Amino acid sequence: MNYFGGATSIETLLIFPITPLRMKNVAVIGLGYVGLPLACLAAEKGIKVTGIDIDKNKIALLKKSESPIKDEALASSIKKYHTKINFSHNFEDIKNAEVIIVCVPTPVDDRHMPDLKPLISACTSIAPHFAANSLIVIESTIFPGTVEEIVQPIFEKTKKPFLLSHCPERIDPGNKKFGINNLPRVVGGINTEATKKTADFYRSLIDVPVLELSSVKAAEATKIMENTFRDINIAFINEMAMSFDKAGIDIMEVIKGASTKPFAFMPHYPGIGVGGHCIPVDPYYLIEKAKQIGFNHEFLSLARQINNNMPHYTFSLLETEMKKLNAKIQGAKIGILGIAYKANVDDTRESPSLKIIELLKQKKAEVMVYDPYVPSLSTCKSIAELLAQSDYIILATDHVQFTKIPASEFKKNGIRIIIDGKNCLDKEAIKKERILYHGIGRF
Repeated sequence: MNYFGGATSIETLLIFPITPLRMKNVAVIGLGYVGLPLACLAAEKGIKVTGIDIDKNKIALLKKSESPIKDEALASSIKKYHTKINFSHNFEDIKNAEVIIVCVPTPVDDRHMPDLKPLISACTSIAPHFAANSLIVIESTIFPGTVEEIVQPIFEKTKKPFLLSHCPERIDPGNKKFGINNLPRVVGGINTEATKKTADFYRSLIDVPVLELSSVKAAEATKIMENTFRDINIAFINEMAMSFDKAGIDIMEVIKGASTKPFAFMPHYPGIGVGGHCIPVDPYYLIEKAKQIGFNHEFLSLARQINNNMPHYTFSLLETEMKKLNAKIQGAKIGILGIAYKANVDDTRESPSLKIIELLKQKKAEVMVYDPYVPSLSTCKSIAELLAQSDYIILATDHVQFTKIPASEFKKNGIRIIIDGKNCLDKEAIKKERILYHGIGRF
């Protein structure tokens, strides 16, 4: 068998049968929002799991069956299966793994350039310790060509035979309908054996389709396109919201109307910006890779520009409303409801709320912050404390606790302006309390 080239169909059938393979020993590298649920799922299926993370504090928590991520379902899984997972920060512990899955972050730097250092570091740490003939799967989001041009050479230097593939992660923190166990997956390997064995492995974990693609590059491009699609549509709806705001049209009413069409239209919603590890990051991977091969993604770049500007736009809405009261940002007591990038999770990666806070502080506002999921970054301990200290409010995250705040509570605390960055509050009730209200394309 040639582990770096193609294999005949006979070899594939003999070595990798059609039925899902039952691996006995799996290692998961990176125990974050992607890797930790995957490790728990594998343990649930009766597989011996080694979970590796360089964060020793995280490993210490997991060994005590405590979740480092605020997620009830995940916390329950950890308590149930933590004794079946060897949590470690030592890469030597992967030596018996038949499958090694890499789930480390792939961020962008301050110039929006792809940062592959965590991936390269993880693969370099794996290389001395993986067993010959192991299957190595990269789940981290990467641009097309990364596996073959950057990852594969790291493992080839060991002179050990291996199989290598990409199965782009699919996970949506806080989504109660779709989780790691019921989301279809796509796989692509550096050869036929790698693709087949990877597909069989994931079929042993989940009961939904696993699609085998013709190349590892196609698998790499799939995740990039999924998230870029969302980024472009969010940018479109954000631009429509800004336009409709000037035209005196409520964007939420228009979305509701357009959604009655049973085909072609897919509702997206405006907001203070795009956060998380995927949507505001992945387009840059494609944009920069395309430049290397002589193509300029104008459309993708414009979408990024629009979405990156939304925190500034939200800030400008507050300034406009404050002018109606002859008030100034400097010295103003402004409360921020939410730091997480989306509702009911503790994930602050690329959160536009952080940018708004930065803008307010640059203008010398007095900023109070509360997020029940992110107490470490909160300056207040409760909604009541934040409201009592604030004159103006920006709702940055639509946590369920925030959406239930009655208008009377804002009034009781003397709130003068509310900027509804998620269009989730009862604007009519707020207006009845004679509080100035402005959403994103909603007023």
